[in-house]
Amino acid sequence: MHPVRKQRLFLIGFVLVFSSLAIGLIVFSLRENLNLFYPPQQLVSGSVPLDRDIRAGGCVVPGSVSRDQTSLKVLFRITDGVAEVGVSYQGILPDLFAEGEAVVINGQLHSDGIFEAKEVLAKHDENYMPPEVAEAIAEESQQQGVEHQKTCGVISYDS
Repeated sequence: MHPVRKQRLFLIGFVLVFSSLAIGLIVFSLRENLNLFYPPQQLVSGSVPLDRDIRAGGCVVPGSVSRDQTSLKVLFRITDGVAEVGVSYQGILPDLFAEGEAVVINGQLHSDGIFEAKEVLAKHDENYMPPEVAEAIAEESQQQGVEHQKTCGVISYDS
């Protein structure tokens, strides 16, 4: 083999190995930071990884919000119209957080079935529902054979 061809072959091999290694490391590091979205029905069914950072969303169940009088701890429940999940949050809730409104929560689901939220995101106007929540509610409603009205503030189902 000619020395110039041999040198090019080694250079191409080095570039391929180095770029494959770099891509592999990037994919591995992104896998650890992946934050998947789950509706309440999947949280209740047990198909969600426990004690791992995930994102969930739904509507806050009216009458379920309870605040601790001595701390910033808040307990509430979220629903997708099919299932409900209890949520525990320590901190100041967004100004737009309200019962019957859509929220997206980031945190971990524990083995006791309580979702410990690290962050609570509320809708930003009266017509907005997070796309992930709207899709999950619509999908679950179709699977259950019920028609869902578009507003999260008043969840009603027609059989």
